[in-house]
Amino acid sequence: MTTVANDVLSDITNVSRRAFTLGLGAGVFVLAAGLKPSFGADGQTYGGDAMPHGLKEDPLVFLSVAEDGTVSIICHRSEMGQGIRTSLPMVMADELDADWSRVKIVQAPGDEPTYGNQNTDGSRSMRHHFQPARRMGAAARRMLEEAAAKTWNVPVDEVEAVNHEVIHKATGRKLGYGALAKSAAEMSVPPREKISLKKPSQFRYIGKGKIGLVDNFDITTGRAKYGIDTRFDDMLYAVIVRPPVYGGKVAKFDATEALKVPGVVKVVELESPPPPSEFQPLGGIAVIASNTWAAIQGRDKLDITWDHGPNASYSTDIYHADMRATAQKPGKVVRSYGDVDAAMKTAAKRITADYYIPHHAHGTIEPPAAVARIVDGKCEVWGPLQDPQAARDRLVKLLGIAYEDVTVNVTLLGGGFGRKSKPDFALEAALLSKAVDGRPVKVTWTREDDLMHDYLNTTAVEHLEAGLDADGKPVAWLHRSVAPSITSIFKPGVKYEAPFELGMGLVDVPLDVPNLRVENGEAEAHTRIGWFRSVTNVPHAFAIQSFVAELATAAGRDPKDYLLELIGPPRRITLKLPELKTDDPWWNYGEHPETYAIDTGRLRRVTEVVAQASKWGRELPKGRGLGIAAHRSFVTYTAAVVAAEVDGGGRITIPRVDIAVDCGPQINPERIRSQMEGAVIQGVSLATVSNITFRDGQVEQTNFDGFELTRIDAAPREIHVHLVAPDETYEEPLGGVGEPGVPPIAPALVNAVFAATGKRLRELPIRDQMAS
Repeated sequence: MTTVANDVLSDITNVSRRAFTLGLGAGVFVLAAGLKPSFGADGQTYGGDAMPHGLKEDPLVFLSVAEDGTVSIICHRSEMGQGIRTSLPMVMADELDADWSRVKIVQAPGDEPTYGNQNTDGSRSMRHHFQPARRMGAAARRMLEEAAAKTWNVPVDEVEAVNHEVIHKATGRKLGYGALAKSAAEMSVPPREKISLKKPSQFRYIGKGKIGLVDNFDITTGRAKYGIDTRFDDMLYAVIVRPPVYGGKVAKFDATEALKVPGVVKVVELESPPPPSEFQPLGGIAVIASNTWAAIQGRDKLDITWDHGPNASYSTDIYHADMRATAQKPGKVVRSYGDVDAAMKTAAKRITADYYIPHHAHGTIEPPAAVARIVDGKCEVWGPLQDPQAARDRLVKLLGIAYEDVTVNVTLLGGGFGRKSKPDFALEAALLSKAVDGRPVKVTWTREDDLMHDYLNTTAVEHLEAGLDADGKPVAWLHRSVAPSITSIFKPGVKYEAPFELGMGLVDVPLDVPNLRVENGEAEAHTRIGWFRSVTNVPHAFAIQSFVAELATAAGRDPKDYLLELIGPPRRITLKLPELKTDDPWWNYGEHPETYAIDTGRLRRVTEVVAQASKWGRELPKGRGLGIAAHRSFVTYTAAVVAAEVDGGGRITIPRVDIAVDCGPQINPERIRSQMEGAVIQGVSLATVSNITFRDGQVEQTNFDGFELTRIDAAPREIHVHLVAPDETYEEPLGGVGEPGVPPIAPALVNAVFAATGKRLRELPIRDQMAS
């Protein structure tokens, strides 16, 4: 396998399985254990990667011990700031009882047959791989102990692996892991029944929060190498002008002036596939040059006439009005119990509200970039890819070459949030390498490219109605959601949200209401929709948690008390919805509906914890307020209290945010805190300033001056993360961490603004509305 020069990617080493097994020198002990799936009562497989949709039942994670004692651990997930290159190996190292200072992390290339599912999204890397990683480490530990016992000719029960050595308890004799590597390699991988997992009291790293990010020094000193940093001596550089409207294509073009720019080597037309385009490149005209600046200059000189295609009339104002009109009419019923219409008629008071959430772009600080080269009919790609196996599969089909002739190397990601699960930018690099006889080509997306051609989070209108009794308690609840679906990038004619999207805080809303109906209205997509951090939990939580606070005001109740009353008493809810195909493999985030039932006791607890921590109910001066919101997403429970201060000109400052999280067992508490802090910042951005709009089919925001991110002066002054301690046996199922912190922030903020000013905000972003 070809590798990038050491001075380029010295911090991320990618190896094939064969290279890892054979390339570390003599006396290397390698473990490669396949793991069996867990099965539900219905025979369906759940948990881990043992699920449908091409996910593998036996995700492989590799351990090796060299004769010098170095333990190398492959990380088969992508690192984008969440810390998985630290946390997953940390779990294996703990069960192995390895000395962390002697552990080396090796990044896996995209290779599903070897490593199983590698798609780093859905807040499931640790959720699915914690127990398998433990078993991997424990199996390796057992093999080292068996090797030592054989060396000393003693029963294996008399020896114990402790901190990178195996000790004979009776005599105190010791052998280091390196000394045992060769003989351990001759041992069979023990069956699961012979693997002994550590007790939590024996953990050295798990749950301790003492292991820092393995890449932290390089990241903070500027030495870390991301996809955009990849270079070869003979590399060419490319930028692409893509159709400005989704579904458009080149009608004609003239590259004469572009080719006159010094450094420009070639201009290539890329085919534009008609929608739905899935992960395929959008097409357009590529300019290949000796450097990126020359390519950009050449691109500016292109003379292109576009055929804008079927989405040329897509404009946000018109589409928003259409969605609002749809939300006023009955939609497809996706959950229903009781008699909502009858209860509404007899209610003492009826409250109605509509909420609007715009498209959001991912805005990763590192825009998409990838390098590809094709040598002797074999393609190799380097890039910041969340889903390297998706890239490899599409490259095979796109180039028409064998699977084993495609190698996808994963670099560090400068942010992902779901954008880099779609490998269109890597496919572009491969097409352009092919166009220049296999020379390495780096495709770089400018910030303008990134914002104008993103896979956006869906826009939505959420219509809610509630009937209250004389005491202000809801007796009827109606929710209509109207939003284009992610599935529109995979198949034509999609007009409704998919079951997995509806299951993100909409139909699974855990309210104690006697009559409830949820409907889904039609909405056709006119741009690329993709998964985004927390996906449709963002609009659903914003609407529901804002509406709950509105109902509290109408009832004359404290918002926190009212929220807890609506959540109701502790209970476990397993939804079986005849109106909805809940056999969808991603329903309930792909988890078993009983193992991961909706637990209102946990939702109540995070609400109570965050209220107490924020000193909810205290007296505040004029212009200040507290807002609260709670939400379940990715089988984790979060609640937030946002403190807001609004001055006379409508400027909002956020002195403090408290967020409580119950994600089940806490494997790496420091990374949980970090993820929650990042989620708060991103949630504030979505609520206050971030917004993508369209006019005549084209995105209007082309850089960070239009699509803003929260700057440091507008960020919360303090963020307090409260980890709700679970059962400490580590036998409870894990929840997700990367995404659940986002949904409650926007509603908690608008609720705080209402408490401070009496002004109710129902549309995001809120900044411009405050001045009016």
